[in-house]
Amino acid sequence: MPLSILDLLPISEGSTAREAIAASMESARLADRLGFDRLWFAEHHNTANLAASATSLLISQAATVTERIRVGSGGVMLPNHAPLMVAEQYGTLANMHGDRIDLGLGRAPGTDMMTAQALSRSSAEPQAFAQSIYDLQGWFGRTGTAHSSPIVSAVSSGTEVPIWVLGSTVNGASIAGQLGLPFSVASHFAPDQLDEAIQVYREAFSTEAPTARIEKPYVMAGINVLVADTDEEAQREFTVVEQMFLDIRHGKRRKIQPPVDPETLVGQGGGNNPMLRIKAVGSPRRVKTQLEEFVERTGADELITVTYTYDPAARDRSLRLLAQSWF
Repeated sequence: MPLSILDLLPISEGSTAREAIAASMESARLADRLGFDRLWFAEHHNTANLAASATSLLISQAATVTERIRVGSGGVMLPNHAPLMVAEQYGTLANMHGDRIDLGLGRAPGTDMMTAQALSRSSAEPQAFAQSIYDLQGWFGRTGTAHSSPIVSAVSSGTEVPIWVLGSTVNGASIAGQLGLPFSVASHFAPDQLDEAIQVYREAFSTEAPTARIEKPYVMAGINVLVADTDEEAQREFTVVEQMFLDIRHGKRRKIQPPVDPETLVGQGGGNNPMLRIKAVGSPRRVKTQLEEFVERTGADELITVTYTYDPAARDRSLRLLAQSWF
């Protein structure tokens, strides 16, 4: 079972985006050595606590400092971008770094509506989204030409960058299945339709679509992971992400806060946030068991883990313990 990483580059209180990027690249080197399958960066905007906005630049830097691990987007929010620009950027990445680049695409803007309007470049409607993917495949194909027009992208021609569809609902799952593409489900923060979405994806999967690139359904499911030497230590570290989601609920624009005693969050509704119920938190043995149970529940072909910590050293420690227990 491949195990991968989704990085949103958390900016801790008292630190800067520059430091968050540097810490992320150190973690990328570590993940490469430990044997993780892929490292993806997610696109977010208008946030005070995340430095993951320009995914293609982060991917290029991470690919530069690593040797083996696949690097990609989880994802590029296509409504924010002109598809031709995406083809040119990711074709350039593939030419620079070889067959290690993934392109995960989402239909959500990854931000609030005001910022989405400032970023908007293409439609999120299902038919337009599917057509954009078909054109992207043309630009990544042998001739480098879009399927809907004679526009050529020489830099992406022949790179065949793999495209994934990201989603968290049955609608996104249905689109991924109908397009015959691998599906990455965002269950780490949107778990409500997880089981139904995976079922819909598998039932809708078709190899007949012109966009189809795989022979059978392939599901990568997101899960929050925090591994420490003891269950108690891990639960305390996990309060970092619980505080972050409480801030979202209450409209607070703070950087990532230090861990606290879990009991202090219970009265605030942070201890059992339903958005974070897909998680594996604890000692290495406990986390491995939780991951195995999640795989059994979903039948996922791959897991992508999400780990937020205040101290980058705690995240790297979690990665080491996870790799030791899983690989």
